Amino acid sequence: MIGIEINNNLKIAIEASLKAGEVIMQVYDTAFDIEIKDDKSPLTEADKKANDIINTFLNPTPIPIISEENRQIDFSTRKDWDECWIVDPVDGTKEFIKRNGEFTVNIALVKDGMPQLGVIYVPDSKVLYFADVSKKEAYKVVLESHQTTLEDIKKQCSSLVPKLKTNQVDVVGSRSHMSQETLDFVEDLKSSGKDVQIVSKGSSLKFCLVAEGNADIYPRFAPTMEWDTAAGQAICNAVGVEVISKETNKPLLYNKENLLNPWFIVSK
Repeated sequence: MIGIEINNNLKIAIEASLKAGEVIMQVYDTAFDIEIKDDKSPLTEADKKANDIINTFLNPTPIPIISEENRQIDFSTRKDWDECWIVDPVDGTKEFIKRNGEFTVNIALVKDGMPQLGVIYVPDSKVLYFADVSKKEAYKVVLESHQTTLEDIKKQCSSLVPKLKTNQVDVVGSRSHMSQETLDFVEDLKSSGKDVQIVSKGSSLKFCLVAEGNADIYPRFAPTMEWDTAAGQAICNAVGVEVISKETNKPLLYNKENLLNPWFIVSK
């Protein structure tokens, strides 16, 4: 795949994710402290260090940043942004604390409310996903090292291909947030005669499962924030998988006044 072209912003996001992944794993391999934020969610040294590193890559660009760990900028300013980075330095902090490996670095570039570029890096397994929505291209590569060069990534990556529909429906469920509404959704599928299998994953890996053909549908009937979903939506959209709001029946939008997402469904 060495012939693929990666634009400069996607290159920056990939490099930032790998460097963040390296520092995350340095913390992962120690006895780290856990703080509880105002919204009751956990925070570790890895979140802070990864955020700082990602900022060093993204701040030199002229594009503003929305990050889970940055102080949130008021919508009166954000509403004038036509594009922005949306970042979660450690998506799946609960999975990080459980040490099950299912946590990711999420970096997306959004323009006019829609994801254009997306990077998801899984530091524990060194799996990298990246996508350019305008080119309808999304790729996956398993790295040998966090220091892998972009040229080597281009040589080793393979295209993502969503799954063809069959009577078996593989439904992605959250590792830590399986809601009653999701269980009801699964029962409705079963009652329609579908052979339903549940695939459990943490963090934004749930989007990747659908994009790479290892699941059919990901219903999310529990709270998420924009930084939880923007990179995953970019990767899905690049291969024709939609991320549809249950509120509007249209694609999820970003840089909204309220950064909380509505419920949504990811499917081809």
